[in-house]
Amino acid sequence: MADKLKDAKIIFVVGGPGSGKGTQCEKIVAKYGYTHLSSGDLLRAEVASGSERGKHLQAIMQKGELVPLDTVLDMIKEAMIAKADVSKGFLIDGYPREVKQGEEFEKKIGKPCLLLYVDAKAETMVKRLLKRGETSGRSDDNEETIKKRLDLYYKATEPVIAFYESRGIVRKVDSELPVDDVFGQVAKAIDAL
Repeated sequence: MADKLKDAKIIFVVGGPGSGKGTQCEKIVAKYGYTHLSSGDLLRAEVASGSERGKHLQAIMQKGELVPLDTVLDMIKEAMIAKADVSKGFLIDGYPREVKQGEEFEKKIGKPCLLLYVDAKAETMVKRLLKRGETSGRSDDNEETIKKRLDLYYKATEPVIAFYESRGIVRKVDSELPVDDVFGQVAKAIDAL
């Protein structure tokens, strides 16, 4: 089963909340035929499905605890295997959040060929999230909560980026630019694979 993924192109996509990562993922899917997998979306879908595993996950998340790494990896792997025949590659979004997750991913699934780092300044992300809050009605899009989320994100991500930089697979794109210019940088990185 895992052989299906042996030669799969795997791209880790890392970027803070409001960095524009989601938008870039959509564009990669449209142009390159990759499958976009976000661990958060997979978890939400599993809970919504009402399966046994979904109920178990919901209980964990309601307590405010983190879902075990193995469970997240199993879900990502299942989703990848389901799409292996039709997908040109995989965008793993918002993952790994720490070096250990990256190592486990490689043991269970495969090695990434690229870590795409969608980078925006903190104040840009705050601005974008506040704007999103006006329309989304998401209660966590207020300035104080946003700054907390960004702090957590930076603390978690720095070691991950350093770990993959030492392997030479990090491509950082400047997401302060207009969307299509950002995608120009992204496409260059993918075309070089």
